[in-house]
Amino acid sequence: MKILVTGRHGQVGGALAAMLPQALPGHDVIAVDRAQLDLSNLDQVRAVMQAVRPDLVINPAAYTAVDQAESDAERAMRINGDAPGVLAEEAQRIGAALIHFSTDYVYDGRKDGAWVEDDAPGPLSVYGRSKLAGEQAIAAVGVPHIILRTSWVYGLTGKNFLLTMLRLAQTRDELGIVGDQFGAPTWSQTLADATLAIVNKAGAPHQMAEMSGIYHCCAGGHTSWFGFAQAIFAHPAVTKRPALKAIGTADYPTPAARPKNSVMDIRKFEAAFGALPPWDQALDACLQRMAGAPLA
Repeated sequence: MKILVTGRHGQVGGALAAMLPQALPGHDVIAVDRAQLDLSNLDQVRAVMQAVRPDLVINPAAYTAVDQAESDAERAMRINGDAPGVLAEEAQRIGAALIHFSTDYVYDGRKDGAWVEDDAPGPLSVYGRSKLAGEQAIAAVGVPHIILRTSWVYGLTGKNFLLTMLRLAQTRDELGIVGDQFGAPTWSQTLADATLAIVNKAGAPHQMAEMSGIYHCCAGGHTSWFGFAQAIFAHPAVTKRPALKAIGTADYPTPAARPKNSVMDIRKFEAAFGALPPWDQALDACLQRMAGAPLA
């Protein structure tokens, strides 16, 4: 099977590019970066799909600058909304299947309790609206697909909360962290492992056709950003430990509104593809890996 992975220099794409060739011997894994496949160039998306002709496309690449998207809506929509539809169209044309990553930001955060897959979306931001448009475009094509809504992604590369905390700790004695937004911090390796589980069970188009749809795919359990920060700085691998102060969302205004409740029910994914680790267990594994190697 030929597998095309987008965003090889991103958090999830990088984890997939590193893991899949070893995990799937005998399969042809082609991981591309923005220079080779720029999702803002829809003609290039079509050309690459026709040239590579994969059996499976895995698309973690996205416009992820949530606040910047508020003033760059056209580009965010093209990358997050239009390009997934083009990938789906080309996959349908060549008989391929598609795994696509989406976000908790498709929800408005006002629900009490965990979100389930058929809850009505109501994104609060340009980013959330663009990601929802991508989901809808894929579904409209009808290609065999799995859409993974995930949350609070972090890892040892790129821009994310974990690395921001570690960087700020080098120069600050106290950090104010939002304590009234809740979700599941999700390690990029957790998502790579979950994707591998999907490929092993439903990677072929005819198999994915039977399991097509939206799945919540994030770490188990939940915390606040403040709780996430507390767990980071409590870990023995982290030596710089500033004082932490919980603040409210109103105390940290941002251009894009965030959902206050991003907790998602993951039972549908786990029933289909296997267990996902608790967020704190995954964070421990991530920081243990960091302790064994320099940060990228």
